[in-house]
Amino acid sequence: MTFGELPDLPYLPELPARGPGADMIGRTAGLLVDLPVELYAARWQVTSRAGRDLRRTRDLWDRDLDALTGPAAEYDGVVKIQVAGPWTLAAALYRPTGGLMLRDRGAVRDLTASLAEGVRHHVADVSARLPQARVLLQLDEPSLPGVLAGDIPTESGFSRLAQVPEGEATEALRAVLEAAGVPVVVHCCAPAVPVKLLSTAGAVGVALDLSLAPDPDALGELLDAGFALFAGAVTASDPGGVADRVRRLWRDLGLPPARLPAQVVLTPPCGLAGATPESARATLGTAREAARRLADDPGA
Repeated sequence: MTFGELPDLPYLPELPARGPGADMIGRTAGLLVDLPVELYAARWQVTSRAGRDLRRTRDLWDRDLDALTGPAAEYDGVVKIQVAGPWTLAAALYRPTGGLMLRDRGAVRDLTASLAEGVRHHVADVSARLPQARVLLQLDEPSLPGVLAGDIPTESGFSRLAQVPEGEATEALRAVLEAAGVPVVVHCCAPAVPVKLLSTAGAVGVALDLSLAPDPDALGELLDAGFALFAGAVTASDPGGVADRVRRLWRDLGLPPARLPAQVVLTPPCGLAGATPESARATLGTAREAARRLADDPGA
């Protein structure tokens, strides 16, 4: 479906309804190197040895990559894959002794190093399977604003974990982005997306919900410098309305209309994980048609 509906930018979908190991956290945790995980009390935690839960997660990865290899074997364009970022993992994964990884800065450093190595292997695997394609990595960081603001709840829910300094957050992101060795877009569908931090860490673009857009001055400055925008604007079967919304944003930011088609990708606000196959296909079709209209007339 993705190769048929989005021939210019197909992607490997996440299908979390398949159960544990197909969810964003478990799926990415399955890529960690020398840091096995397991399900305990319906949450993912680091453990001493690989078990059934990790085997199931890795089996799902193998099936997905095999499914991707079929239609994409001769594909010579850009293909997008995605994993969770270090701060979203740290805010969701538990230590073997209890408590979130985010509580322990040493644990976060170990997690970041393990994720960076896992991402490096993952990108290399996809690149080997699709030798003619160019890989684009999407790093999902919905928890990053909460991490920076000190707004991640403790295990009891009665308090909040300490905020992480921007410099520390930037370095962890940079470690994973550099290990990937391919262009990386960071996705965050939460308010207050720290777009400048993402650029400093080495991202080539940001994916966000347009209704939760960050500071327009910061976003406009980055877009003016060539940053890419994956605009979460496709919410209905109205490609004309979607195109008009993005044109308005571009105009309000004072950017040249001619640059819009080269810098903007249209997406749903926060994925299609809960969609039926029929509605997912319709949404992708709306995105494609709206993008065609923007390419034909970016400044209408």
